[in-house]
Amino acid sequence: MIRTFLVAAALAGASAFAPSAQPMRTATTLNGDMSKSLPFLVRPDKLDGTMAGDVGFDPMGISEIQTDLKYARWAELKHGRICMLAIVGMVVQAHFHLPGAAYQEPDPFLAPGVVGAQSNLQILVGIGIVELANFDKHYGEGEPGDIGFGSQFLIGKSPEFIAKTQEQEIQHARLAMLGFTGAAVQTLIYHTPLL
Repeated sequence: MIRTFLVAAALAGASAFAPSAQPMRTATTLNGDMSKSLPFLVRPDKLDGTMAGDVGFDPMGISEIQTDLKYARWAELKHGRICMLAIVGMVVQAHFHLPGAAYQEPDPFLAPGVVGAQSNLQILVGIGIVELANFDKHYGEGEPGDIGFGSQFLIGKSPEFIAKTQEQEIQHARLAMLGFTGAAVQTLIYHTPLL
C-alpha cells in the first residue's frame, strides 16, 4: 500500500515536467486603431476621440459595459471638480484661520466632528439641492458637466477654444483626483498639514 502510494506520488511529480500538448496557434491581426495612451492595446470602439480628454485609455473595458459614456463623463467631471475644491480646502484649512472663528481644526478628517451636526447638515442639503437640480441631465442631451454655472463665459468663443478649455478641465480633474488621494493618505498617516 505504501509502495503504491510512493509510486503514484513519483509519477505525479514526474508528470509536472513532461511536455504537454500545445494547442495549434493561429495568427491574428489587429484590425482596430491602437490606443494613444497604451499603444500596445486596441482602442475601444466607443472611445473614438470625440470627447475631451479621450485618449483611448480603458484597460479594464468599462466603456464596453457602459451604454452611454455621457454618464461616465458626468461622474468623472463631478468627482474631479470635488477633488479640485477639496485640495484647495485642505490647504486653506490647514494654514489660514479667521480670528475668533469657531472652526479652528486643521485636520480635515477631524473637522466634521468639531463643527457639529448643524453645519454638516447644511453642507449635505446644499449638495442635495445641486444633485436634484441636475439629476435629469446625466442621460439627456447636452454637454456633460454643464450645470448652468460658468458656461456663459464660453458664449461666442471659437470651437477650438471651447475644446481646449474642456480638455484642460478634464486633465485638471484627473490630476486633482490623484492629488486628493495622495493628500488624504498623507494626512491620515502623518496628521500634518500638506505644505
